[in-house]
Amino acid sequence: MVITDIPERLKRIEIPGRVTLLEGNGDMPKIEVTTDWGSAEVYLHGAHVTDFRLKGQPPLLFTSQCSRFEDGQPIRGGIPVIFPWFGAREGEPMHGCARLVDWELHEAITVPDGGVSLRFNLIDRSLCATFPPYHANYVVTVTDQLALELILTNTSADQSFTFENCLHTYFAVGDANAISISGLQGVDYLDKVENFVWKTETADAVKIAAEVDRIYFNTTGAVEIHDPKLGRKVRIEKSGSASTVVWNPWINRSQQMPDFGNDEYKQMVCVESGNVGPNKLSLQPGRSSVLKVVLSSAAL
Repeated sequence: MVITDIPERLKRIEIPGRVTLLEGNGDMPKIEVTTDWGSAEVYLHGAHVTDFRLKGQPPLLFTSQCSRFEDGQPIRGGIPVIFPWFGAREGEPMHGCARLVDWELHEAITVPDGGVSLRFNLIDRSLCATFPPYHANYVVTVTDQLALELILTNTSADQSFTFENCLHTYFAVGDANAISISGLQGVDYLDKVENFVWKTETADAVKIAAEVDRIYFNTTGAVEIHDPKLGRKVRIEKSGSASTVVWNPWINRSQQMPDFGNDEYKQMVCVESGNVGPNKLSLQPGRSSVLKVVLSSAAL
């Protein structure tokens, strides 16, 4: 549904035929992007990309049909922005504050190859008030690929800023049991399913046949998801990232999550890019970091 009472500031950002502000699930505002190649949608809540698809192809991203679209709640699926911490933190929301608040859409521009680039700013930092002052910007560029840049700057005059970040991407797959994930062989990882044991990946391709929750460290290379049922491979290229997380909740965990369907584990896998645990980042005053992820797909 088109929002009829769009603030004048946002009306100026719309681009006819390319960028439209709509009323999304839960009456939350979302941006619909249309390009010559396909489309994408991004909610202001969490600057959360919930859909990206090329014409004539299945969606690249998975978003749960049970997801909450509510203030103060994360969206389940798509690409949550995880910052400034990853995972649980006592007395604090899971995975940080960035995915729980609205971001400001600062600008939308067309790019030379016919795509669209959106720039968001994190304005509400009240949930992360214990951290030194910082700026958080997020750039989403939609072409025949989806490019994401999370730019973090320490604006403190005299304090260092230590944090974790991650683009927690949920990919849509034809059958989780049939996919394989390559690019992680020889990498050390923390196996959260098996009591946080440290291991080294020996397989040339990771398979999903049970619950998987692994954090791979000190890995900067690209990862590919081979999906025979959908007949495609998805490539995840990254820079400014030393960690890769692979997650599928499988049967029992799926049934424990109220915002996730009992059988939806069959349709998704998370391959996440960021800097967590021993790969966390520390910025000196005035310094910035850029986490960039580029997602693309091709026929097998």
